[in-house]
Amino acid sequence: MIRLTGPVLKVGLTGGIGSGKSAVAARLAALGAVVLDSDRIAREVVAPGSEGLTEIVAAFSDKVLGPDGALDRAALGAVVFTDQEARLRLEAITHPRVRARSAELAAAAAPDAVVVNDVPLLVEVGLAPTYHLVVVVETAVATRLARLERDRGMDRAEIERRIAAQADDARRRAAADVVLRNDGSLDELHAAVDRLWRERLLPYEANVRHRRAARPDRVVLTGPDPSWPEQYARLAARIRHAIAPADLRIDHIGSTAVPGLAAKDVVDVQLTVPSLAEADGPLAERLAAAGFPRLPGDWWDNARAVTLGGAGSAGLAGGTADPGGGRWEKRLHGSADPGRPVYLHLRPAGSPGWRYALLMRDHLRADPQRREAYLALKRRLAAGGPDVAGYADGKEPWFDEEHHLAEEWAARTAWRP
Repeated sequence: MIRLTGPVLKVGLTGGIGSGKSAVAARLAALGAVVLDSDRIAREVVAPGSEGLTEIVAAFSDKVLGPDGALDRAALGAVVFTDQEARLRLEAITHPRVRARSAELAAAAAPDAVVVNDVPLLVEVGLAPTYHLVVVVETAVATRLARLERDRGMDRAEIERRIAAQADDARRRAAADVVLRNDGSLDELHAAVDRLWRERLLPYEANVRHRRAARPDRVVLTGPDPSWPEQYARLAARIRHAIAPADLRIDHIGSTAVPGLAAKDVVDVQLTVPSLAEADGPLAERLAAAGFPRLPGDWWDNARAVTLGGAGSAGLAGGTADPGGGRWEKRLHGSADPGRPVYLHLRPAGSPGWRYALLMRDHLRADPQRREAYLALKRRLAAGGPDVAGYADGKEPWFDEEHHLAEEWAARTAWRP
């Protein structure tokens, strides 16, 4: 059997100064990851004789050079960590070169490699959407201060300046698919990294390489999880980066898009496409390369009762019959990430299925009674232990009723998608 191969799994690793990011990188390297150290690459692109160093001297004068003609990083740091404009000027010189060199090294990795980019300023420069997964190492500031004073002999005032120049924990956490806490022992940190490698990174890499989606095989209700919208935002940013320069509408749909509603822990996303032919073109390959492979088979929405965008009434050809005799075709992609199941629905702009995915979401957001009724149904069906298809089929009669109520609400409120 021929198996498709694609781009290597790209993991962004970041954390504040003194967080222990280097210890995580070293452990991943020992496990078999290809680790690209952005600090080392940054030194390479400004080595003596490089174009990068020439530009830095032109921008900051030869006062940032040492007696041997190499970059005096301490002298440069004294300038850029106290002057935001100077720091931005330096980043404009070095960051494009670091990214280009990192891309070269990643392209040279084996087809089944897990490539980890160790990037201190990953969040600050907006690189999170360029990776399949972002791992943040987080440590209490007091612990970081003590470590840096003890292990590096740094002055506390200098440490505080550097911490202030970086993103804070909240901003890094918002960009993180995985947060590794590092307030305990090195053995505890290694154990956490080993679990991440074994349970998520290795299966994620295989799924990306084989264009395979991770899909739940049973119904387990969870939540409501207040982090679902934040998780959606990260997914949407990743999808937007993958399909660029196309500028297509992306929406959070399904139960995880309705505050206060328990759901299967699967984030539903709708990507608006001009046509299904467009969905079948290069767009599908770009999504697969970004970790959102297309699910095999034919998928559609029931023309009488569109679900909230989940697998719902959408099924493989030959699956649940549509009592109305019609169907609204779509394309369905999933997520290769075993730690974050996703259904990515590609529906044509203005099509009935596209409209109803948005309408049902907004109606349930607006109507507490219908939201409670839907939640009660979901819990009753989940308690019965059906598989995913049986759970979806059990909701169809409720959606027949919901279809009419939502349309009445739309007319009454002048709702527009």
